[in-house]
Amino acid sequence: MPDPRPDFPPTRAAGLAALAAFVPRAGRDYAALRNLDLPGHPHVSRLSPYLRHRLVTEAEVLAAVLARHSAADAGKFVEEVFWRTYWKGWLELRPAVWEDYRAGLRAALNRVQTEAGLRRAWEAACRGETGIDGFDGWARELAATGYLHNHARMWFASIWIFTLRLPWELGADFFLRHLLDGDPASNTLSWRWVAGLHTRGKTYLATAGNIARFTAGRARPSGLAAAAPALEGPPPPPPGPAPAGDAWAPAPGTGLLLTEDDLAPDFLLDAGLAPAATAVLLGHRGRSPLAVAEPVAAFTEAAAADCARRLGPRLGPVAGPFDSPAAVAAWARSAGLRRVVMPWAPAGPAATLAAGAARALAAERIALSRALRPFDAAAWPLATHGFFRFREAIPGLLARLGRAPDGAGGPCPGPSLPEISSGGVPAPRGRGADGPPPRPPLRW
Repeated sequence: MPDPRPDFPPTRAAGLAALAAFVPRAGRDYAALRNLDLPGHPHVSRLSPYLRHRLVTEAEVLAAVLARHSAADAGKFVEEVFWRTYWKGWLELRPAVWEDYRAGLRAALNRVQTEAGLRRAWEAACRGETGIDGFDGWARELAATGYLHNHARMWFASIWIFTLRLPWELGADFFLRHLLDGDPASNTLSWRWVAGLHTRGKTYLATAGNIARFTAGRARPSGLAAAAPALEGPPPPPPGPAPAGDAWAPAPGTGLLLTEDDLAPDFLLDAGLAPAATAVLLGHRGRSPLAVAEPVAAFTEAAAADCARRLGPRLGPVAGPFDSPAAVAAWARSAGLRRVVMPWAPAGPAATLAAGAARALAAERIALSRALRPFDAAAWPLATHGFFRFREAIPGLLARLGRAPDGAGGPCPGPSLPEISSGGVPAPRGRGADGPPPRPPLRW
């Protein structure tokens, strides 16, 4: 297995170092320059792989930035952090959208097997051999680094859908297989947004002029689609009930189960959980029916190992990583556990494995409690409509972090900053699903 990408060491320490380096630029500099896709991506935070796995949490990022900048100066970056939270909440209220994507992907992959022209076009796009300036470079950059600037992700998705006319699910899968920060909610819903399936009839059209401007002339594509007609598809389902999480209390014979979606279980340990044993259950290879890029696997597995090293004796003996519910049940049985607690896994491969683990544990008469982080419990139920209705609640969410919405600067908080009870692209303008479309978030 290759080493994790050197630009993104898969440790909490590296994430905190990246945060500290970015904080001085998170205010007006970020607001002015975040659109630019330049070599090295100097004007964006590049925190997304750490946030995606919660090596660093949203609350820590927000508190660090707002300790240095006013809410007015850092407003654009604060919104981008909450875009990630909004996407997750939106999908948690409508998990069928993830299953619909998976069904569409299976159908598209079946077409690839039977339609030679589609297969050639898909393979050329994935290899970066279409002849489209910019697009081919982004495909190769993604494969080489596991990362793309968000503006490049938007352009890439638009060209994939409207110029190359490839199934959007195949493009979303290409991203999810290669992105270190690949997130089921942000990735799926951003591709749906570009295609006109999220905000009905509203699409994103990549233009040669916009690409040349925001790459400082590095990419000057020709032959791009002149229009972006929305794809056909059913409207998004209405929101369902928000997850409430399971009640749990510290007790002997309790184990801890971790997934790649939340490698900061400190909120459980600080609430009194003293696990007799801990297991790691990873679903990264379930991102796609196809092989997931080995750097993604390397980053995810190393991030989980970093969590185990960091928390050390607080976790008890650590087993895994496992990739099946049966292995979790066998671990719990051999450890003599009576119950298992885990951080809530949002819709995606880890959640599917967690649901299977709950059934396998129940067959052993071992209960599984999925604990909802206070940050998520506060924010996810608000993702009922468009982002700009959600945005109205941001000041209240920040207040629950213990920081006034217009807080003045101060020292950057240290790595032990607690959660709520205690995680570049054009700025979104307009309105969400209840009006003209916003632009997608900082990181898919």
